[in-house]
Amino acid sequence: MLKILLSRVREYWKYAAITPLFMVGEVAMEVLIPTLMAYVVDAGISNTDMDVVRRVSIMLVAAAMLSLSFGMLGAWSASKASSGFAKNIRHDEYAKVMSFSFADIDRFSTPSLITRMTTDVQNVQMSFQMMIRICVRAPIMFIFAMIMVWHNGGALSLVFAVAIPVLACGIYLIFSRTHTYFTKAFKGYDVFNRVVQENLGGIRTVKAYVREDQQQAIFNDSAAVIRDNFKKGQRIMAFTSPIMMSVTFACIIALSYLGARYINIGQLQTGELLSIYTYTFQILSSLLMVGMVIVMMSISWASMQRIAEVLSSEPSMDPNPEGEKEVADGSIEFDHVSFGYGRDSVVLDDISLRIESGQMIGILGPTGSGKTTLISLIARLYDAKSGTVKVGGRDVRSYSLKALRDNVSVVLQKNTLFTGTVAENLRWGNPDASDEAIRKASDIASVTPFISSMKDGFDSHVDQGGTNFSGGQRQRLCIARALLKDPRILILDDSTSAVDTATDAQIRRALREDVQHLTKIIISQRLSSIMDADQIFMMSGGRIVDRGTHAELMERNAEYRQLYEMQEGGRKNA
Repeated sequence: MLKILLSRVREYWKYAAITPLFMVGEVAMEVLIPTLMAYVVDAGISNTDMDVVRRVSIMLVAAAMLSLSFGMLGAWSASKASSGFAKNIRHDEYAKVMSFSFADIDRFSTPSLITRMTTDVQNVQMSFQMMIRICVRAPIMFIFAMIMVWHNGGALSLVFAVAIPVLACGIYLIFSRTHTYFTKAFKGYDVFNRVVQENLGGIRTVKAYVREDQQQAIFNDSAAVIRDNFKKGQRIMAFTSPIMMSVTFACIIALSYLGARYINIGQLQTGELLSIYTYTFQILSSLLMVGMVIVMMSISWASMQRIAEVLSSEPSMDPNPEGEKEVADGSIEFDHVSFGYGRDSVVLDDISLRIESGQMIGILGPTGSGKTTLISLIARLYDAKSGTVKVGGRDVRSYSLKALRDNVSVVLQKNTLFTGTVAENLRWGNPDASDEAIRKASDIASVTPFISSMKDGFDSHVDQGGTNFSGGQRQRLCIARALLKDPRILILDDSTSAVDTATDAQIRRALREDVQHLTKIIISQRLSSIMDADQIFMMSGGRIVDRGTHAELMERNAEYRQLYEMQEGGRKNA
């Protein structure tokens, strides 16, 4: 795990490498200052030797300036290294997520992936910065200060033989208790992010059903989990300062008593005793810093594992970059295909069908019958568990994933537009599309009528999610975007449900007449959208229960006939 993460330091390793050197310089100057002060007191002030006072005072100023400079440089290099490290982790995580299949994203869940790229990366960034600064500074400070105490005070250093174990035990007890609470708090961010994502993404639904109070309560509950765990952890952490100060004052009292006796018998000077007081703070504070690093590392350990899990995951779907680049035509074949999202679930059961290139196909069935799953296998949004899916006469897995998806345009049930202009959104289908190609695709998808009425036309602004367009307009824009790819196969998954019947008929007519080479698959609950299809597949329970033209199904299938009569009767009554 650490190898996976540390390999992301990459171009910032130089900053990470020089930070410990700056820390050594800072500590060396900090440790030197008390000794210089002791010399000023004992050799200068006590002997009224102003020359010594002046000379050593200059050295003190120089040491302080050097310590400050080394500290600032260390903070700068550590910040540079840790920020770059975090940037590389986010970059690699995002690149990895972009390579995931739908199944991989389902396995991790979107809110969890967001947490891993935000909160978890922040934790690891802080830990890395502490590791290259505090993990170097604290042990060196401890060692240097102990050496100076032994050098100046001799036997007085034995006071720390009692103080250090007491403080270490106190820190261990505190941090071992807080680790559990902090770990729970950071895991609570997964739930918190999910709640925020759902509510902000569905804010119109929340307001339409006047569910603000209920959703606020859910938000408060998820936030309270984080707050309560941090409170419990911080409440225990609050004992750190009292324990630290108690041990420190106890050391000072013991050192004052013993030091006074040593001064009386001439084995210690006043300045040396004063320097030992300073070294006492340095020794005990370095232990406290080590404890803080340990608890931060233990808190971040879960974050490190979660990030490494993403970075080390191999996509379940092979993108096959060296695969076939050309799709011969838009023919589709399912040969005894079965599929399930879980180990034991069965969504599609032994599906076999053949669609000729250029045909218009309708798929009909109740919710949960497997319609969307069926078309997802064509573009390899998922891979079949058994059987073979072929496009253009070849197994879809033999193609380069990019080549296959360039030739299979899928307009899913959820229509997503991105912040920018209308033209920029349409060019998602083809970044190099000309204005003429945009207009042609827009004509087929019936986008032109409402775009031409807008002041800026195709340069009109699109809000986040396309919220400044109606549902039907978003659907038509997504169809035009898919057409701009000039694919072999176009799949519309209930993508005209928000469009009026007249516009729906106009889009279908344009699809049949203007892009005859294109294989069209239309999933719809509205029979009028698929009545003129070359074939209609009726699905139920993950199986194809009947197939044929509208006339054939009307003649032999009572369920289809009943649905037609119900919809036609409703349309006429309306």
